[in-house]
Amino acid sequence: MKLSILVESVPEIRRVSIVKEGMERQYSAGTWQHNDDLCACLPEYEIGSIHYRAQEVKPDGIFVAVKGFRADGHDFIDEALARGASVIVTQKPVNKESVIIEVENTRKALAAISANFYGNASEKLFIIGITGTNGKTTTAYIIESILAEAGFRVGVIGTINYRYSGRVFPNPRTTPESLDLQRILAEMHENGITHVVLEVSSHAIDLRRIDCCRINIGVFTNLTWEHLDYHGDMDSYWFCKKRLFTEHLKTGPKKGHTLAVVNCDDKRGKGLYNLLSEASDSMPVISTGSTPDKMIWPDNIKYSLTGITGKISTERGIFNFKSPLAGEHNLENILSSTGVAIALGLSPAIIKAGIEKTGWIPGRLELIPNKAGKFVFVDYAHTPDALEHVLSSLKSIKDNEIGKIICVFGCGGDRDRGKRPRMGEIAGRFCDLAIITSDNPRTEDPIKIISRIVEGIKQTSSKEYDPKEPVNGIQEKGYVIEPDRRKAIKLGITSAVPGDIILIAGKGHETYQLIGGETFHFDDREEAREALQEQIKR
Repeated sequence: MKLSILVESVPEIRRVSIVKEGMERQYSAGTWQHNDDLCACLPEYEIGSIHYRAQEVKPDGIFVAVKGFRADGHDFIDEALARGASVIVTQKPVNKESVIIEVENTRKALAAISANFYGNASEKLFIIGITGTNGKTTTAYIIESILAEAGFRVGVIGTINYRYSGRVFPNPRTTPESLDLQRILAEMHENGITHVVLEVSSHAIDLRRIDCCRINIGVFTNLTWEHLDYHGDMDSYWFCKKRLFTEHLKTGPKKGHTLAVVNCDDKRGKGLYNLLSEASDSMPVISTGSTPDKMIWPDNIKYSLTGITGKISTERGIFNFKSPLAGEHNLENILSSTGVAIALGLSPAIIKAGIEKTGWIPGRLELIPNKAGKFVFVDYAHTPDALEHVLSSLKSIKDNEIGKIICVFGCGGDRDRGKRPRMGEIAGRFCDLAIITSDNPRTEDPIKIISRIVEGIKQTSSKEYDPKEPVNGIQEKGYVIEPDRRKAIKLGITSAVPGDIILIAGKGHETYQLIGGETFHFDDREEAREALQEQIKR
């Protein structure tokens, strides 16, 4: 693709330097009125590829220098040139023999260039973007099931993977970098996908990964304590999340044809609903929640360890449903998914079928079947709110049945330290036995992480058990410290008796553990199955 076409929509170009083959020219922003004027000055290079990792640069490619968390792409410009890059895009002054395009923000530039390179695929697709602290992945799975039931060809890009047409690919982060996102969208479009469900993280919004990704429907699930090590405070975190609705849904070629689905049981969600509804450039908003004043609301709901039953009221009718997903928090996800389906004009019969065909979601209150008579769940809950939602749901179910609640959990290292005592307090409040262990300690000392959790758990659970002495049925509420996650999972399962609930929280679908600077294979589900099998053999 011609260089001039690729950069024609790049925002805030400051200057261009062309030092190539004996030619030296400089252009500054003051010398052109529009990017068209600049493009006329650029060499007619044919660009074959785009890169933001210098080690992947191919001859005749563009290298966009992006500052990351651990490295700055500007430090690798020489490597990119040595590998044959024809053009360098930078936000720092660079004096090199090449075509240098200096911009205010290389992340914005990368998104615009990538969208152009891949034919602006998002404009040809119907995209549903889901944001919120918790529930994005589960909501994406339910929406995927409903849309498939309606006969749409659906693709999903999310935390666990990205997938379409029966093909599944690993996804290194919830929302891919803009270049990778645009490539995936183009790939999906080329393979006949019509609708894409996209999980949108706050990092993706702030780091411009979804710039130039044109979204049709935005879904808000909830906002709770998370990522404050990045955002600083809850107001900044909320402002970032809100931009999906106030910025992305209100700009671009789909402007005026977008819609929002908002969980109004959440305090921030209620405020967002009012903001969007009352704005001078208001868009249609579908409210979901637990009461009849919402557009989508439930009734006669019953919870058990094997799922949820009840009925849902919508403007298109009322339907009964039975879902294998357990817990009150999953009802919120079902309501959000129903809101998307209603926005698409789908019938209650199709919505019901899609909900009921949504099976267990990897690492989201995923039940580990066993013959020991114990209810073992693996869940991704790694925030205070997520842990509280899951444990309160299990406790409300347990109170109507038999058994105790055992929770195995930890907190990640090199991340928000403030949530550690909060998660300890929550576990102590809801659990009969809390087993505190390592999550992904990364470069932190696991014992120091655990000590902060213990500060919180002592507020609600005073007895400390010795991990070397089997509990053999919990007689008194308490907690155990076992830094080795494998041993902690085994301890949780051996401490339980038939009818007890064991929640292994924090890592969910993840198949690794980050310790020091290394990555080790570790899957909570595999460890739970092995521990259960060992117990049965005895």
